[in-house]
Amino acid sequence: VQLQASGGGLVQVGGSLRLSCVASGSVRDYYAIGWFRQAPGKEREAVSCIGMYDGSIYYADSVKGRSTISKDNAKNTVDLQMSRLEPEDTAVYYCTASRPWGRLCQSQDEWGQGTLVTVSS
Repeated sequence: VQLQASGGGLVQVGGSLRLSCVASGSVRDYYAIGWFRQAPGKEREAVSCIGMYDGSIYYADSVKGRSTISKDNAKNTVDLQMSRLEPEDTAVYYCTASRPWGRLCQSQDEWGQGTLVTVSS
């Protein structure tokens, strides 16, 4: 599967951003698509993932309540709407895909290229 992420950019503290991921290729082989991020000097961490067939959703505690993940199976897209952005949200965001059924935001099988989100104060 190929994963194309877009939507990153520069946003002010408290602002909103929408990240989009378009999956192509053998999308049906994967259970979930989601988002991970890596901030400067930090390890990659899970942000949010969604089960493409059952709609199960995972949010990291750090974004819960201010982020919404959604999917469009017909278009093979997964969007992540983030609001009330904080400087700590500054990171490269990666679209990911995983096969194991029922497991969200754990080990990922495929990674797309990243898109940079910078939250400035």
